[in-house]
Amino acid sequence: MNFGELLERSLAYALGSVAETEPGSLGRATPCAQWDLRELLGHLDDALDALYEGVTGGRIGLFPGAGGRPDPVCDFRRRACVLLGAWAALPEDGRRVTVGDRSLDARVMAAAGAVEITVHGWDVAQACGRPRPVPDALASELLPVARCLVGDEDRGVRFAEPVDVRPGALASDRLVAFLGRRLDSSSGRGCRTSPPSL
Repeated sequence: MNFGELLERSLAYALGSVAETEPGSLGRATPCAQWDLRELLGHLDDALDALYEGVTGGRIGLFPGAGGRPDPVCDFRRRACVLLGAWAALPEDGRRVTVGDRSLDARVMAAAGAVEITVHGWDVAQACGRPRPVPDALASELLPVARCLVGDEDRGVRFAEPVDVRPGALASDRLVAFLGRRLDSSSGRGCRTSPPSL
């Protein structure tokens, strides 16, 4: 698996969703409980900050920065480009990243970030009223990553309970349903408010 490419594809998908955000829509409800669209975009921005910290400094702080940025859509686009540039400059053998008292490979961090960015890109599209399935190849690669990262202890804290999908469902539907999203609504049941989960 090419982790840089996975991160790039997740960002491309999320950027496509964010591009649908219209002025005046930032108060809309999202699939994330207690977050409106502005807060969700702020969380995405915090996730990109955390990934950037990990790539450039080898450490991720446990608490997100201050929110309330004046243009969260523009900020997300800019930070996505900065993150990809930093990843491209990372040595081929990668690096270790410290999160709290744990150390992990930067590639694992990138895979976790790709899951978070992609699913929140899906959330943004739902909130904008223009649902966009995650591309099949991307969703198929992210689903086993999500299954490794999200355990029972995360349910009700960072993610809602998994949602059943019909047999033969698209990889996109299986991915978002595993992460607690309902495919038929933006009912605020998909995620829980918490710091970036990297």
